[in-house]
Amino acid sequence: MTQKVLLVDDDAAVREALAQTLELADYAPVTAGSFVAAKDHIQADFPGVIVSDIRMPGRDGFHLLAYAHEIDRDLPVILLTGEGDIPMAVQAMGKGAFDFLEKPCAAADLLEVLSKAFATRRQVLEQRALKHELERGDPAARLLFGLSPQAEALRERVRSVAPTNAEVLVTGPAGSGISKVAEVVHLMSPQGQGPFVKRPSSGMTPDDLMRLCDDAAGGSLFLDEISAMPEATQYAVLEMLEQGTGVRMLAGTTADLAKLPPDRVFHADLFYRLDVMRVRIPSLAERPEDIPVIFRHYVAQAAEQAGIPEPEVTSEHMATLMASDWPGNARSLMSAAMRFVLGMPEEVAQATDLGLSEQMARVERSLLIAALGRHNGKASDAAKALKLPRKTFYDKLARYQIRPEDYRR
Repeated sequence: MTQKVLLVDDDAAVREALAQTLELADYAPVTAGSFVAAKDHIQADFPGVIVSDIRMPGRDGFHLLAYAHEIDRDLPVILLTGEGDIPMAVQAMGKGAFDFLEKPCAAADLLEVLSKAFATRRQVLEQRALKHELERGDPAARLLFGLSPQAEALRERVRSVAPTNAEVLVTGPAGSGISKVAEVVHLMSPQGQGPFVKRPSSGMTPDDLMRLCDDAAGGSLFLDEISAMPEATQYAVLEMLEQGTGVRMLAGTTADLAKLPPDRVFHADLFYRLDVMRVRIPSLAERPEDIPVIFRHYVAQAAEQAGIPEPEVTSEHMATLMASDWPGNARSLMSAAMRFVLGMPEEVAQATDLGLSEQMARVERSLLIAALGRHNGKASDAAKALKLPRKTFYDKLARYQIRPEDYRR
């Protein structure tokens, strides 16, 4: 990584002296005399560190710190302070500054802090690059959202069944994303380069099935809500599976195929044939800590589709969302995100079977887990982000039986 240093100071003599020091130490300084001149050099994944004076005409070092972290919250910013600015610099540390040095700073002190900052920056950029590569080749990470152990277990299950050629049965509550999970299985399967054809099973005839198999040749055929498939077509599916086709059969259902009501018949042999590999999707009620990341994804998606700026989701609004049962699961959460983006009134169904203390506990647990997820399972960083003493934070983890190691990526 290029050891680039963005050096910002309105005093030309100071800039020149510091730049020479950095060049002698094999750094690549880029100098600027003001916030305005510096901001054009700051981009996400900037391969370096910012060193800035605090006191400058117009927008000062604190403005630069805030701007840099809007672009990239992990970008190290080192502040240079005058003798009277030390309390301000300490305050800036709480706002995310990497470190501060008192002017005039010794070359050895500056180089020592820079060495630590570059080690941190290098690690962040390497992790981002690795995550990008993993997600680019891993549709499960790219398309199945959530930080909870249940969400990770779902992704791992998809990764394990996808490479096989076996039939897969995807189950879950209504609105949980059965079709999306089936598509991810297809994308990660040997048939992933072929077509993905999906069709509701209700009313499907054997002739329909034949045409669909032709359309899906070399790929996958997803039969949605297979519990509603007519009995004659069920026999046709079973016959195709026994004879073998060039299509991988995927099926989905919100019903328990082994416990259908008397007026709905499902062939037992077909059930056992499809149930070779089962993927179960947990409801949002089972993993409320995933609501923030899923909702924010849908908000960003809805804002992009509507061509309007993405609105801020307040902590109060998120707490209301997290206290809901969401019986419609991800589908209803997506609708709520669209209404939120369009500024339409939102009436969130509350968890009516829970009292206030239980609802508050659910929100608190979710916030703890979300903080651990954002900070890669590092309890000390999560506690700091939530402004909780370490003992209090660990007491809460114990109360809710949360293990930080479950949230390390």
